[in-house]
Amino acid sequence: MRMAPDDIALAHALADAAGDVIRPFFRRRFTIETKADASPVTEVDRAVEAAIRQLLAAHRPDDGVIGEEYGEDRPKAERVWVIDPIDGTRAFLAGRPLFGTLIALLEAGEPVLGVIDQPIARDRWLGAKGERTTLNGAPAETRACAALAKVHIATTGPSYFKGDSWAAFERLRGECRDVLWGGDCHNYGLLASGHLDLVVEAGLKLYDFAALVPVVEGAGGRMTDWNGKPLGAESDGRVIAAGDPGLIEAAVEVLAC
Repeated sequence: MRMAPDDIALAHALADAAGDVIRPFFRRRFTIETKADASPVTEVDRAVEAAIRQLLAAHRPDDGVIGEEYGEDRPKAERVWVIDPIDGTRAFLAGRPLFGTLIALLEAGEPVLGVIDQPIARDRWLGAKGERTTLNGAPAETRACAALAKVHIATTGPSYFKGDSWAAFERLRGECRDVLWGGDCHNYGLLASGHLDLVVEAGLKLYDFAALVPVVEGAGGRMTDWNGKPLGAESDGRVIAAGDPGLIEAAVEVLAC
């Protein structure tokens, strides 16, 4: 199955709208609040999601929407758009340009279209089922690396691992060549373009990972949960992204020890 061109065009339009909201606020002053889970949220996060929702209401009124800031609207629809307006709000607050907007389309709970858009760096990865992932319109491709001892692994930070998941990640990174800390969604774009081999994280929500799956898999990689199962609306938030699909089995084995 190939994605409809108008869905791909709409995904680009949504990302364009998000970037237009974000850029005037970058490294400026704006309102910051702390959510119930102790994570920060800004007026910019909310403005971005509102802009995306407005476009979806105009162009896809029958589709569902799930967003980080404004919750769920028709989440049981056959087609559901999933939005993380600023993935990496802490980076945005610090003036680091590695944050991004994540936009996904789910069909029957499966991620079939995903965008990682970095409005400051002006990098945009787009993945769609049946299509090759692109970075700024050019094909993106993961790199071959089947041995954990040669792997460059990345994760956003240790605080996202709770309970036994931190010890499991520590075992895995001990098997790898090198680890990169920080990066949020940027890591998955780097993996899709062949610069990283593994990204492993825990505690993610659907809006954190839904857009990443089509991007990584359309570039030749694979994404699963920590049990090696496909990611979707019912996943528990523990994710593995591998540039070389052969790394998944090895990573699952070490994480399960």
